[in-house]
Amino acid sequence: MRAEILFPHNSVMSLTSYRGSKWRDLARRVARLSEDDPEALAFSLMMIRLNGCLDCNPDRFKALMGCSACAKRTVSTYKGSDESLILAYRKARTEVAKFLGGELEQAA
Repeated sequence: MRAEILFPHNSVMSLTSYRGSKWRDLARRVARLSEDDPEALAFSLMMIRLNGCLDCNPDRFKALMGCSACAKRTVSTYKGSDESLILAYRKARTEVAKFLGGELEQAA
């Protein structure tokens, strides 16, 4: 059990068995990418926002659980639809592309 400062890419694979098929497909695809791929960065940005990683610190219960356990809990208890999660990912992808000064493919 280890907590990072922000959502780590190696925790993406632990999320593939949650939610519906669209979510699983997205998580599996992103898990296969390198951690510095713009789509992986976008997924991490989305998860940082969902998990509240910016407010996490070593003294909080979430940090003691570890990033993968926290992310699993967040995704499994998320009240929105899978489509709303995909939309949050697309928004993050657009932001990352804008920040990097390029465009990401319109996959997903």
